[in-house]
Amino acid sequence: MQILLIFISAVFVNNFVLSRFLGLCPYIGVSKKTQPALGMGIAVIFVMTLASSATWFVYRYVLMPYHLEFLRTITFILVIASLVQFVEIIIQKLSPALHRALGIYLPLITTNCAVLGVTVLNINMFITGEKTVELSLLKSTVHALGAGVGFTIAILLMSGIRERLDLSDVPESLKGAAIGFITAGLMSMAFFGFKGIVPH
Repeated sequence: MQILLIFISAVFVNNFVLSRFLGLCPYIGVSKKTQPALGMGIAVIFVMTLASSATWFVYRYVLMPYHLEFLRTITFILVIASLVQFVEIIIQKLSPALHRALGIYLPLITTNCAVLGVTVLNINMFITGEKTVELSLLKSTVHALGAGVGFTIAILLMSGIRERLDLSDVPESLKGAAIGFITAGLMSMAFFGFKGIVPH
C-alpha cells in the first residue's frame, strides 16, 4: 500500500512539473506536438528510473562507506549524463525521425533538474544518516517511475492543449510562449487540487 501511495503521490500530488516546478525547459519546449512530447516523456521515464536505481547504489555502496557524501551532486550528474547518452544512441538507431523531432531537448535531459531532483530527493527521503529505510531501493525506483509518469502526463496534456490552441482564435499578443505559460499556470493550479486527496 505504501509503495502505491509513493507512486500516486509522485504522479499527481507532488508532480515534478506542475507541483515542484522542475523540468520546465523540456515541458515548454517539446510540448508543441504530441508525438515528440510522448517520445520525450518515455525517454524521461527511462532515464529517471534507471538513474534513480543507479545513483542509489552509488550513494549506498560507494559514497557512504568512504564518507564521500559531499560528492553526491557531481556523481549523480555524471551517472545521469552517461544514461542520457545511452538513451540518445538507442533512439537515434531505432527512430531517427523521433531523434530529429526531439532535437536539442534530448541531450538536455542531462541538465533536466527534474531528473537530478528525483535522485537527490530519493536519497533525502529513503536514506537517513548511516541507515537506509526499509525497501529503500524499491521505494526510490517506484518514486522515480511515478515522477517520470507524472512528467509524461503533464507534457502530453500540455501538447494536446497547445495543438488545440493552434486551431483557436488566440489574441496576437498571447500567441506562442505567452499562452503556453498561462496554460501551464492553470494546469498547475488544477494539479494542486490533488494535495487534499493523498497524504504526502
